Amino acid sequence: MLLPAGLSSTDEEQWVRRMLDRLKAKEQRRRPSDDDLLERARDLALRYLSDKASPTSVRWADNQRHRWGSCTPDHGTIRLSTRLRGMPAWVVDYVIMHELAHLIVPNHGPRFWALVERYPKAERARGFLEGFSMAANGSVEEC
Repeated sequence: MLLPAGLSSTDEEQWVRRMLDRLKAKEQRRRPSDDDLLERARDLALRYLSDKASPTSVRWADNQRHRWGSCTPDHGTIRLSTRLRGMPAWVVDYVIMHELAHLIVPNHGPRFWALVERYPKAERARGFLEGFSMAANGSVEEC
């Protein structure tokens, strides 16, 4: 970290601490914890699904190599691939929204997609993930 010359040691400490706090906050937004994910899921359910989806847990999963996310409607659990970590928040939110819709409609029928499309950036996020998948493995991955 570069600092302006002539700062007192107290000012230098305050500046470094402030920058580290900013970096930590930015990293937390990019790599949310499981508790953060559950909070985001509940917020998305409230905003876009009239609070009809009630996830009991949302957590990162290392074993999701071919899907971005999955859920178990009977238990209300959602798992997100750790490959999503570091992607834009609106992309992670789209995958959460997709899985929340599965808590209401377990298949990929028209009713399911109508729920997913309530998320304003659904089409954009889907395109982002398709492009990412094609660049990484030459094929499009499933939810």
